[in-house]
Amino acid sequence: MPSRAYVTKKLNLGHGLGNGNRRGVPVVIKYNHYSDHNMQEEQATLRAENVTKRYGEFTAVDDLSFDVRPGRVFGFLGPNGAGKTTTIRMIVGITFPDEGRISLFGQPVTTETQGRIGYLPEERGLYKKMKVVDQLKYFAALKGVSSREAEKRIDFWLERMQLGEWKKKKTTDLSKGMQQKIQFIATVLHDPDLLILDEPFSGLDPVNVEFLINVISEFRTGEKTIIFSTHLMETAERLCSDILLINKSQKVLFGSLREIKESYGQNLIAFRGEGAGAILEDRAMIDRVVTHADEQELHLAEGVDAQDVLKRMVAAGVSISKFEKTEPSLNDIFIDRVKGGDNSNE
Repeated sequence: MPSRAYVTKKLNLGHGLGNGNRRGVPVVIKYNHYSDHNMQEEQATLRAENVTKRYGEFTAVDDLSFDVRPGRVFGFLGPNGAGKTTTIRMIVGITFPDEGRISLFGQPVTTETQGRIGYLPEERGLYKKMKVVDQLKYFAALKGVSSREAEKRIDFWLERMQLGEWKKKKTTDLSKGMQQKIQFIATVLHDPDLLILDEPFSGLDPVNVEFLINVISEFRTGEKTIIFSTHLMETAERLCSDILLINKSQKVLFGSLREIKESYGQNLIAFRGEGAGAILEDRAMIDRVVTHADEQELHLAEGVDAQDVLKRMVAAGVSISKFEKTEPSLNDIFIDRVKGGDNSNE
């Protein structure tokens, strides 16, 4: 059996946030992977290796590599047009890479492996004149679920999604949010091992977004794996254990959300107090200050220890009501990488 090893990733985390914030300054994050290639494939629910997809002269996905481990919630993030949906379509077999390869559950993409996927596409589609229950039976049959078992699962999910009384209604009788829930049910009826959701919260009001978040969270138990593409950073931050950020068809950030945020925020201080003006203007110590409604965000200069800043403030008689290390939000990181960072992630 191959020995376990740590694979080191260097992430260029752009500029503008924390100590790992300057262009070209690598932040090292360690991932507990197996060193043997075959063992890595065995461990990964999904693996993409040097995948490229072109449409004529346009490169939609450029040399993209990443893996998704079992039992994780994987956030696939990026601005519109970055290549997220194209990548998802290659994963589910709608289209195919021009270069590189994709494997599912340690195997090449086949009809069998695709049968273990539940896919909710960005483009929704239900049969308008069909009753809800008939549509769900049809989708279940396509995935090989027996009629009797389908009826049980449909009843369960309609109740879980608070749609039991709409079972025999036509699609045209349902609101957009209800239709979204029906499509989600159709995605999970065959009990997939890998759930892929492309912008699942699109068109939902805040109440239903929260409801769907709770439902998705229930899938995090066991070995079920979830990949979802979204532009809602707050939602991704709540759900994701790992993230992949792509921009302009290339990978710019990949890894554990917790470790990425820690790397970004290692020299970020939330400060509230009075009399610190001279210290905050000292660029040898404080790189920049961002003022919020009731506190300030201090970005320490490279190599400066937060304890040294605190000691200097105390010695200067600064009135301090808050001084604590913090981390940026995923939204802050997203904006910084898309607007300010380069696309290297070596």
